[in-house]
Order: sequence, then C-alpha cells, then structure tokens
Amino acid sequence: MTDPASPSVKIRMLKKTDDRSRFCCGNIELDRFFQRFAGQNQFRHYIGTSYVASIDDQIAGFVTVSSGEITADELRKSTKKRLPNYPLPILRISRLAVDLKFQGLGLGKQLLKTAFKLALEMKCSYGCVGIVVDAKTEVVKYYQSLGFIPLEMVAGQLGDRPEPVTMFLSISVLSKSVSAKSE
Repeated sequence: MTDPASPSVKIRMLKKTDDRSRFCCGNIELDRFFQRFAGQNQFRHYIGTSYVASIDDQIAGFVTVSSGEITADELRKSTKKRLPNYPLPILRISRLAVDLKFQGLGLGKQLLKTAFKLALEMKCSYGCVGIVVDAKTEVVKYYQSLGFIPLEMVAGQLGDRPEPVTMFLSISVLSKSVSAKSE
C-alpha cells in the first residue's frame, strides 16, 4: 500500500520534450550540465543517456550514464587477477543530482538502483565488469557503504577544484548484493 502523502515517482529515460530549464539541485555545474548538455549528449552525440525521476510530470532528479572501459591494471589486485589485461566494459555514472525541492525523499537511491539495473542488463547483453563513478569527496563514504572501492587516479588533475574520487563497484559484488536483497 502506498502512502497518499508520498509522491508517486516515475523513473524513465529523458525525452527531448522534457523541460529541464527549472531544474536546480544547488550545484551550478550539475544544473548547467542537465539544462544545457544532457539533451545534446543523448539525442545528438549519443555519448550518454539520462534517466529522470519525475513527480507529477516535473523532473525531480536525474542520473546520466554511459558505457566505458577500464583495464585490469587500474583495479585492486584481488579483482584484477581474475580478469584479462585488455580494455573491459563498464557502466559509468557520469552525473547524479536531485532538485532541491525533492531532496530527502530517497530519489538519489532510486536513481542509483536504476543505474545498477542497467549494469546488470549490460552484463547479460554484451558484457560489463562493473560500475565506475567519480564521487565528490562528501559522498565517498556513501558509495563505499554500497561496495564501491576507490581507484588510484593515474592522471588528470583539476587544479582549482576538489578532486573527485574515482570509485569502482564490481559486477560480482553488485550481483551478490541484488541476490541477497531479493532473498
């Protein structure tokens, strides 16, 4: 039974017709990306796909994902010893944000679950060894609680901005987690 006071959340792929102009999560870079570039990346360049959480036809949050690759050398010894040493397919969580008006409702978790499902589908369809995210320092502990492990950064210093922490969640850890929750 659903609580009539709680809003009905729908998670779906971004549409060309979605109004992204009013989205405001409190981070100007995430707002700008979603308002100006998410549509271009998805519909013109085909370099990422955004999934939106909508409440009453208003966009309340989004997660943008893309495919990518990682080599076994970039992973911890325990993980890399089981993998071949050539580029391996991953799902990358590029951006994740929730509008200020809807923060605290668990939408970020729901959007992450969507990304996790996509990684599991990718694993079965054409291969995926895990998920990579560049986590802002304030959410590193949260991602660690989900099983993500920090990766050592090889190159690409930002200079004047805080460095994100590149983190990896193996598909085997994700699969075990999903299996344990469904039991």
